[in-house]
Amino acid sequence: MPGPIQSIERAAAVLRLLGGAGRPLALAELAAALDLPRPTVHGIVATLRSEGLVEQDHASALYRLGGGLRTLASGWDRHDLRARAMNWADVLAGGTGCAVYLAVPEGAAAGIVHHVFRPDGTPQTLRTNTDHPLHATAWGKCLLAFAPVSTPAPRDLELRRYTGRTASTVAMLEAHLAAARTRGMATDVGEFESGAGGAAVPLRSGGGLTVAALGIAAPVEQLFGGGGEPRPAQADLLRAAGREISALLVSR
Repeated sequence: MPGPIQSIERAAAVLRLLGGAGRPLALAELAAALDLPRPTVHGIVATLRSEGLVEQDHASALYRLGGGLRTLASGWDRHDLRARAMNWADVLAGGTGCAVYLAVPEGAAAGIVHHVFRPDGTPQTLRTNTDHPLHATAWGKCLLAFAPVSTPAPRDLELRRYTGRTASTVAMLEAHLAAARTRGMATDVGEFESGAGGAAVPLRSGGGLTVAALGIAAPVEQLFGGGGEPRPAQADLLRAAGREISALLVSR
C-alpha cells in the first residue's frame, strides 16, 4: 500500500506552522522549524502562494496564511470569479456577436454569475443571479461534464423537457456529456429555448479543478453550422477566452 507523499506532508506542515504561529514568519524560521533546506521550503511556499494558500508581505517578505484557504470549503467567491472574468466576457461578446454567460454549480442548477448581452441591440433580459437547468443548457451540461463532484449525478436530476430537443432521459444526457468531454465543449442546440443555442467551456483554477463554465448564446443558425457543431471561429474565440480566464484563476 502506498505511503504518505512527502511533499504534501511538508506543505501541510507549513500551513500548520503559519496557522499556529500567531504572526507572519520568515523563510528562515519556516526552514528551521521543519529542519529543511531553505531552497526546499522556498519551493513549497512558492507553490502554496500560487494556489492562494499562502501570502507574502512585499515589504517584510514574511509569510502568512492566504485568503485562498477560505475557498476550500465554500468554493470561489461569486463576486471574485465575476471580477476576474468580466473583461474577457466583454471581449468574447464583441468578438462572437453572442451573449456570454458565466455559470457556477448551484445545487441542482447552474447559477448565472455574469451575463453580457449580445451586442446587436436586440431586446434582451438580464439573467444574472438566475438559475438555469443543468441538463438543458450548454453551461449546465459543461458543469455536469467537467465538475461532476460539484453537481448531482444525471440519474438524480429532474430531467424536465423544455423543448423537443431536451435531453430528457439519463441515457441521452450521458451521451451529451460524453460528447462534451471528447470535444472539450458542451453545446445546447435549442434544448432550453426553441431556436436559441449555446456552447460552453470549463474554467479551471489551480490543479485543473473546474470551478465554472463560460458560455456563449445566440440563435441556433448563428452559432451552429452543419452537423450541429459550433462554428469554428466562434468556438475558437470561446476556447481562447476560457484559457485566459483560467490563467487568471490559477494566478490569484
